[in-house]
Amino acid sequence: MAYEFSRPLTATQAPPVSEVGATGSLPSRLPMRKETALLPVKIVVAGGFGVGKTTFVGAISEITPLTTEAAVTAVSAGLDDVQFVKGKDTTTVAIDFGRVTLDESLVLYLFGAPGQNRFLFLWDELVTGAIGAVVLVDTRRLADSFLAVDYFERSRIPFIVAVNCFDGVVVHEPDAVRQALAVPDDVPLIHLDAREREGTKAALIEVTKHAISRARAY
Repeated sequence: MAYEFSRPLTATQAPPVSEVGATGSLPSRLPMRKETALLPVKIVVAGGFGVGKTTFVGAISEITPLTTEAAVTAVSAGLDDVQFVKGKDTTTVAIDFGRVTLDESLVLYLFGAPGQNRFLFLWDELVTGAIGAVVLVDTRRLADSFLAVDYFERSRIPFIVAVNCFDGVVVHEPDAVRQALAVPDDVPLIHLDAREREGTKAALIEVTKHAISRARAY
């Protein structure tokens, strides 16, 4: 039986060999997606016992923070002063960890340091690679912050002082706090509520700017 076609068949035009990929697949007509590498930046959050470091990290982190909390027991009586932190029944014994992605190219990794003197041996490893630190201060217990201030001054790591205003109350003026801590004028000093995201965000921006300024100065 003979078949008739309304139009003659023509050979299919094959693409030039140069347009065929190495795997034999045809090139895509979709726009190429630009791959952008994330720049990781490490910031340490330090300060005395019960000053709000875990709260700070949790208020800003985009992921559920990693915490290493242990119960405050009678064994630490006389070591951990809970007079001004009523109801605090846990404490950080290693680190707090959180993450904040600022844009498609920059991500901040936050490391909260344990505040008690007996955990100071962890700090040297914890601060490795950090561009700067936020030293949280409770003005009711300023002496608890001396350790952190001294550590970062000796280590020559840029840091800012962030006064945690418990109950949202500013008790002391910035100049009075600066004088009591004996920090130089070029160290930024701010007030915040560690429970509020905007306050913690402002602190991270401030320490990043301070670190960049210090790097340019050298």
